[in-house]
Amino acid sequence: MLDLDQVRKVAHLARLTLTPAEETQFTTQLSSILEYFQQLSELDTSDVQPTARVIDLSNVTRPDRHRLYENREGILASAPDAEGDFFRVPKIM
Repeated sequence: MLDLDQVRKVAHLARLTLTPAEETQFTTQLSSILEYFQQLSELDTSDVQPTARVIDLSNVTRPDRHRLYENREGILASAPDAEGDFFRVPKIM
């Protein structure tokens, strides 16, 4: 069971300002979460393969194909800032 000092420390580390009512509420809620994790840690998972997701997921993407665009001047003319045959963008550092 968490106490108020531990909740205040977590709130400080997370840069949160909590009211006394929120501190009491989070003490109860965080304690419940930690108790649930304690229950989960008692499960035997030695035969379970590690996974990143519960369901199998794969991206559906199209292959990249290089092709010339017919209206190059039209695209460059509609750009906010162009220089020659290129789009000019702000420097990002």
